[in-house]
Amino acid sequence: MFTKLSLKNEVDDLLERFRTFHEGRGGTTLAKLRENYDLLVLKVVALLQDKDSALARDISTSREALWDLLKDPVKFKTL
Repeated sequence: MFTKLSLKNEVDDLLERFRTFHEGRGGTTLAKLRENYDLLVLKVVALLQDKDSALARDISTSREALWDLLKDPVKFKTL
């Protein structure tokens, strides 16, 4: 339960960093956001690998498509 809550907070924090990045505030770079995104995806996949390997695989294979949505300011606003 605590792992899920912690993970949700990490996702929320990352989405907020993307939001401020797309608004031109926050002082972060797309490269730094990519690094944070990659680490979070790896963490999620590692947590799921033993309990739901199909979901872990789906997330892993969707990694680039998800990144494309997050990095594009127009697409990000539709999330």
